[in-house]
Amino acid sequence: MNTFTIFLILIVLVSFLLVVVVMVQNPKGGGLSSSFGGGGTQQLGGVKKTTDFLDKSTWALATLLLALILASNFAIPGAGGGASESKVINGDETTNSTQPLPSADNSADDIATPGDSL
Repeated sequence: MNTFTIFLILIVLVSFLLVVVVMVQNPKGGGLSSSFGGGGTQQLGGVKKTTDFLDKSTWALATLLLALILASNFAIPGAGGGASESKVINGDETTNSTQPLPSADNSADDIATPGDSL
């Protein structure tokens, strides 16, 4: 496995985790934090700590995803600091020296035969 494949697998994994964390949250403050007993005051961890954990994990996963995407740019095969395939960028433009085709108004007398001298 090359480096780009590893980055790709990590990006997909972090994206999936980010989707799960965002889907667990409720925009009104409910979500997973309210399912741990929003009515009682004696919960394990408490509602506020669950909400804080989900917020921090969302920001951490989003930051990690952005960092992985930017880092994967350097691991793309063929995009490294060396060879580019563009002839214009490399300055290797070659000119094709082709002769123009005879125009349609040329008569048969203008065509040279193998025995003619120039």
